[in-house]
This record gives sequence, structure tokens and C-alpha cells, in this order.
Amino acid sequence: MRFPPSRLVRLTAMLMALSLFAAACGDDEEDDPVAAEDTETEESSDSGASEDPSGSGATGGELSGEINVSGSSTVQPISVRVAELFEEVEPDVVVNVDGPGTGDGFELFCNGETDISDASRPIDEEEVAACEESGIEFIELKVAFDGISVLTNPANDAVTCLTFEDLYALVGPEAEGVENWSDAQALATELGSTTELPDAPLEIVGPGEESGTYDSFIEIVFGDIAEAQLEAGAITEDQEETTRPDYQSSPDDNTIIQGIEGSDTSLGWVGFAFAEEAGEGVKELEVDGGEGCVAPTAETIADGSYPISRPLFIYVSTTAMEENPAVAAYVEYYLGEGISAVE
Repeated sequence: MRFPPSRLVRLTAMLMALSLFAAACGDDEEDDPVAAEDTETEESSDSGASEDPSGSGATGGELSGEINVSGSSTVQPISVRVAELFEEVEPDVVVNVDGPGTGDGFELFCNGETDISDASRPIDEEEVAACEESGIEFIELKVAFDGISVLTNPANDAVTCLTFEDLYALVGPEAEGVENWSDAQALATELGSTTELPDAPLEIVGPGEESGTYDSFIEIVFGDIAEAQLEAGAITEDQEETTRPDYQSSPDDNTIIQGIEGSDTSLGWVGFAFAEEAGEGVKELEVDGGEGCVAPTAETIADGSYPISRPLFIYVSTTAMEENPAVAAYVEYYLGEGISAVE
């Protein structure tokens, strides 16, 4: 990671002191099971000084300009809601937010086309190199924890819980050509699963390679299995960090939800918030990562017992913060009043 210029050190310390938050559904703050945590940043006596007693970072209508945010479709709803709240405080600032995917967002960010990049995975080495080549220095901030929900249609009564081995056998690189749930049975059993997969058509819809949700799913669910399969010669190095290529992919979470709703024996995965928003139109499966079946909920994601959980990030251009005071104010607001107001 590149470090910010020295004149941004105080702001950086202030931001990092607020940087680890967990967002979850819930209307009442006292009932919110996901607690905010401060990182262990030691501030000097004046590092938190601010003319704004609310600590929001906004100056109350004194700022103007434009802020461009792009990246993860999972983080997008958070950034959009924070932008809406921030624009109430700073009505002369326009915050543009879109969500083409984490990878596409980093490409824009490292080209200097955006001020902030939303991400559902950490920036990788190639992306860091691209930023360095373009002279883009940045700060990485964790803003929330999210779970990835594995989905099927509510009509699929035969499936309630899937193991990591099941998911690898159904969606992993060795599953290419598998068109029936039961066709994945032999591999799942070989890998150690005791799940009985149904004799039913398998229709998969999920994120594509441009999505951070795709990357996180592979890393968390397939990682150890794929490494072992590579050592055994069952897959190639090119397959180790991939899924099967033959499924319906989309960067749009709502399109994935529609695909799940449209097939009685579908299978897919999206960020927890999108699954919750879909309500009774989808069925969120329990997942066994080795310690038993656990359902995705705000509580299990917060305490880490749900096995497909991950942090969410924003990456902030330090150059943008230097050149546009509205960017720094938005980020401070994001990590303070903004994130605490988002479900």
C-alpha cells in the first residue's frame, strides 16, 4: 500500500481510528448485534480536534464540488445511502456512486478517474502496481462486515445446508458440464461430504469475474479444497482460483436474484443484504465450513460463526483528498454519522 503525504497524517490517523465498522440490518441501535470497533490507533492530544462538534467532518454547507465513487455492487448501497445523508449536510456537493464491480472499480480508480473505490475484497498486487504506475496513492479503510448468502429457490425443499465440499463439487472448476445436482454427488463424497444431493436440474446464476463477491467466494469456499486438488493433479494452476465457466453470470445482484426466483432448483450466491432484501423470493441456505451448518444472519456474520463472511472496504485517493476538501469531508462523514445510520 502507498502511504499518504505527510500533511495528511493527522487526517489519516483520525480516519483509521474510525475505520472498522460492521454494518447489519436492524432499526434500533441498541438491538444492533453488530458492534462498531475502533482500530488500535493512538491519537495525539490534538489529532481529533475539529471545528465540527458532531465529528462528521462536514462543515455545514460550506463545501461544493463533485465526488466520484465506483466499484463493488455490494458496497454501493452503503455509499449511496451515506452520499444521500452527506448531501443533506452539504447540498452543494454532488456524490456520484455506481457499482460495476470491484475489479472494474479499481481499474477506474487506478486510472485516476474516481476519488473513492468501493471494494468487497482487498486490492490485489496487480491493481496496486497499476495505481503506483499512475501515481495514485491511497488509504484502505474497512467500513463493514458482510456475509455471502448461498441461495436456492424456496421450492427446493431437498436442500437446506451445503458444505464447502458440496459447493466446490457444484460450482468449482471440476463441475463444468454438471447439469443435475446429483451429478456432483461423487466428487462431493470423495471430498468428504455426507450431503445427499437431489436428483434435480442444476441451474446456476451468480457473480462474474469482475465482481469482488466472485473473488471472495472462491477464496473463502474453494481455497483449501482447490489447493489440495491442485496438489493431487485434479486441476491445473489456471483453474485453482476459478469457478466452472458454464453458468449464467452477472455483475448485477438483482439479476442474480431474479435468476434464483425463476428456477425451482436454482443455485447462486450474492451479498447478504441483497438476499435479505429479496425476502421470500429466495431461500438462504445454511453453510457448513467444517463446524456444522450455520445460517447467514446479522448475528452470525458479526460473530464470525457464519463461514462465508468478509470485510468490505473503501479505498480513498489521498491526492483527491488534498485537491478536493469535499472528499475528505465525505470520508469522515462516511466513517462517523454515515455508517452508523446505514442498516
